[in-house]
Amino acid sequence: MNLEQLLTIALDSSKKAGIEVAKHYSSGDYTAETKDDNSPVTSADLAANQVLMDELQRLSPNIPIISEEVGALPLAQRKQWQRYWLLDPIDGTGEFIIGSGDFAVNVALVDNGWPVIGVIHAPDHHTTYYGQRQLGAFKETSTGSQAIKVASYDGERPIKVAISRRQKLHLMGQYLNDAFDYQHIAYGSCSLKNCLIAEGVADCYLRIGPTGEWDTGASQCILEQAGGKILDSEFNPLSYNLRESLMNPDFISLGSSSIPWQQVIRPHRAQR
Repeated sequence: MNLEQLLTIALDSSKKAGIEVAKHYSSGDYTAETKDDNSPVTSADLAANQVLMDELQRLSPNIPIISEEVGALPLAQRKQWQRYWLLDPIDGTGEFIIGSGDFAVNVALVDNGWPVIGVIHAPDHHTTYYGQRQLGAFKETSTGSQAIKVASYDGERPIKVAISRRQKLHLMGQYLNDAFDYQHIAYGSCSLKNCLIAEGVADCYLRIGPTGEWDTGASQCILEQAGGKILDSEFNPLSYNLRESLMNPDFISLGSSSIPWQQVIRPHRAQR
């Protein structure tokens, strides 16, 4: 199948999973527990994962799948995969639990080690972001789809930094050059903050702390197609399916290349 067909599959599957997530969210009918890595998981995550797995296996049976809620095979068994689906059934489970609405279903297609399709469907916001290599990045709402791109920068306005509502600003501030002016924009979900950059609402996002490749795959494609990028905290590219561990290093999501990022952000040793 070509990328256009696979994008349609990703869009349809993410929206079906979103219906399942919305059902649990609106009714409050779900259970929650803490995983071994101290991150939360709910029965809604598992239900959404089942919808995604069923749909993707039915519609693209020859493409393997890595999902946060299933885990991955040892590297020796997956390192030769040319293509695979990379899933986070609910990115922002903590936001789901507290009722902020800032959570999303993430579906990415990784091809030859790089995300070439990304879909981020936020059911409570009735919004879907998507991107495809050489096609562009788009935002879909009830009024239709429109192309999105990162914000331009003239050197005069503050640099808009997306942050978590629970992020400790003093920890993040040590990585920002105080010679520049900043405006903070609080939002939930790692992937949705990256989408804020893709649509020009924010300029950057610094993620200090644990994430998996499923947290960045879909939004990396969308952000790159909108003119931005995601790098590790030493300004090196992220990698996909190259290591036994699927955990990311600390990373930075960046908008317009007209912003002098290596002056704005102080690099630090990326933690894995």
